[in-house]
Amino acid sequence: MEYLPWVIVALVSYGMLAPLTSKVTQEVPPTVSLFVATVVFLVLTLGVMAVTDTNLLSYVFLPAAGYIYVGGVFLGIGILSYYVALQRGPVSVVVPIYGMFIVGSSVIGILFLDEAITLTRVGGITSAILAVYLSSGAE
Repeated sequence: MEYLPWVIVALVSYGMLAPLTSKVTQEVPPTVSLFVATVVFLVLTLGVMAVTDTNLLSYVFLPAAGYIYVGGVFLGIGILSYYVALQRGPVSVVVPIYGMFIVGSSVIGILFLDEAITLTRVGGITSAILAVYLSSGAE
């Protein structure tokens, strides 16, 4: 389980994003906020690539890179929309609804990536939907 420390760091770090974004987008437009955050993200990523001696050019022209480019479009649209939602709505409602991407990704994995559908997964997906419904304050 060498991934566990990374998941915990990601959980804590990403958990800080929504409250900070919600706060800053009250004064700074979401597009500007996302642009500056992306610059910081790129600088950090380039630093990691330099430290790990990863050659960017050896990957960007591979046939599989097309998936990266399409994923980048979805990521850009998704994150920009998320920033706008955090500007306009409460974190306690926006974040759980946004979190439904987990359910969507799971369903896509089952439907298109030949991942097994089990009773446990169906229960988890159903529970996630119920959790979002309850935690977003739906009445």
